[in-house]
Amino acid sequence: MGKGTVHDRAATEHRTTEDTGVASAEEAGAGLGSQIVRFTRLVAARRNQAKLEQGAGERVLLARLLRDGEQRATDLAAETFLDLSTVSRQVRSMVERGLIERRPDPEDRRGTLLYATESGRAVYEKYRQQRDEQLAELLGPWPPEDRYQLIRLMTRLNDDLVANQQKRHGDGTQPEAGAQQGASKHE
Repeated sequence: MGKGTVHDRAATEHRTTEDTGVASAEEAGAGLGSQIVRFTRLVAARRNQAKLEQGAGERVLLARLLRDGEQRATDLAAETFLDLSTVSRQVRSMVERGLIERRPDPEDRRGTLLYATESGRAVYEKYRQQRDEQLAELLGPWPPEDRYQLIRLMTRLNDDLVANQQKRHGDGTQPEAGAQQGASKHE
């Protein structure tokens, strides 16, 4: 990176705060923002290399159904911060491929509930296992305390992002497609 780039500025700010042990909210925002963009690009590049990009939205829906059990498409859209029309298209495709099934809602026969099939579970578990193996390889050299801290802080950041999204969109409107609710063992 050249002098004066966002990454250089973030690295300088990181060294400054590393020396003092304290970061102002502004310093943290600048440094974290830069690192999140960089992380997102690196993850996208890795996914493109591994050809895992296809079906990312479906994995999010499968993860939620496996974690939370059967639910309506409207609830699934709200839980994943996706637009209902996007979820509906994905659900149609997933039903056709046998990854999820519909059944009548016993509390309201006009509605339907979605649930993951065994085939859907197997597809998701294969993806999850590959993802976990890649992350284990990446984090293997890290000290255990650092791995724990990363998980703890990422969980906290995700939880705060979810709370912020819910607060901002509590009126029932959906945020931009692609936002996903916090971490879980199935995501």
